[in-house]
Amino acid sequence: MSEQKLKVLVIGSGGREHAIVKSCLKSPIVGEVVAAPGNGGVAADARCLPLDVTDVDATVKLALSEKIDFAIVGPEVPLCLGVTDALQAEGITVYGPNKAGAQLEGSKVFTKDFLNKYSIPTALSHTFRSGQESEAVQALSQYSYPVVIKASGLAAGKGVIIAQTQEEATAAIKDMLSGEMFGDSGSEILIEEFLDGEEASITIMVSGDQYVYLPAAQDHKRIGEKDSGPNTGGMGAYSPAAVVTDEIQKQVVTRVIEPTLNGLIAEGIDFRGTLFIGIMIVDGVAKVLEFNVRFGDPETQVLLPQLETDPISIMLDCAKGTLNAESVVVKPGYAMVVVVAAKGYPDAYPKGELIEFPADVPENVSIIHAGTKLTNEKTIVSNGGRVLGVTAFGKTLKEASVDAYKICDTIKWDSKYYRRDIGYRQLNREQ
Repeated sequence: MSEQKLKVLVIGSGGREHAIVKSCLKSPIVGEVVAAPGNGGVAADARCLPLDVTDVDATVKLALSEKIDFAIVGPEVPLCLGVTDALQAEGITVYGPNKAGAQLEGSKVFTKDFLNKYSIPTALSHTFRSGQESEAVQALSQYSYPVVIKASGLAAGKGVIIAQTQEEATAAIKDMLSGEMFGDSGSEILIEEFLDGEEASITIMVSGDQYVYLPAAQDHKRIGEKDSGPNTGGMGAYSPAAVVTDEIQKQVVTRVIEPTLNGLIAEGIDFRGTLFIGIMIVDGVAKVLEFNVRFGDPETQVLLPQLETDPISIMLDCAKGTLNAESVVVKPGYAMVVVVAAKGYPDAYPKGELIEFPADVPENVSIIHAGTKLTNEKTIVSNGGRVLGVTAFGKTLKEASVDAYKICDTIKWDSKYYRRDIGYRQLNREQ
């Protein structure tokens, strides 16, 4: 008798969640997928239900009423609020760490203390709290410029200031600790040494002391080409990233991943979900910039297509504690995603613009929706800053790039904007 297929709930509304929904639709173990709240593109692929993802009780109620077997939590906020614990208490299997594990993203101070306690390479730093403005300003004398000022709590990816001068650093410290800049998220801050090197994204799928190491990726945070202009949530990514050499990967495994997982166990934290490790490679040494407790966006859009093994089966094994990492197969080849944004992002940008899609999209290319909405007329309109992600998989990075940009060029709406140089560092090296 064949095993009963799962009813899966994907929580979230971005490109990451649309990529996960697409994986669910291909998965041999999934019978039905429901998304909450989803977006325009997700709604075209699966049933979407309204949900405030910050409302844990409403999430549990929805999962129970829908008789969900397996929940996959996309964003960090519900994880930090304890949605995994609440769903598990009702007998629902969840991919995504519990509240204790989610502190690795929810509190930068917790993470820095953890890194230092377990001798994991990271930048020099000091921690200060509300009422310690003068001590924090005095501590600046121990740092050279630029210097990094971080709000400890969640700040929607905007809680980091790279101050070029003492005046900028002092202003950032006062604005954060006063609560003016990030509210409670900035009531505790880190002053941190600025690491100058090349950044990369390491993603592992974790089940206690077991994990799957996914191909390294490199994101492009700045809005403009050649990494100019303000930071964004990410304008594109590619994988595997050659900057993570075999030597760097060995370092990451032995000096970062293994002590982190051992440290979590020592702290009594049973971590089951994604651990995203932002690293900076400085003079051949990998140092941890940050931990996230969920898949990166847009990195998810290049990582899932590289898996030969069904990603949803891996997530279920992580959640259940039945992970066999050696059985996971990664395809040879390269993936690239180009984020197609609304002109004006990351500042003010228009919404509600009609998007026209190409009639034919090659099998190796996917259009992932992030900031879109399905109208009553069943048309797709823009509804965010980062609107779409065009992902392509190819034998070479160049092939993936050519195929992704072909589709980017054929998508039409009035305020379409995208960088034309995603992957430029690696493509330049390969020429």
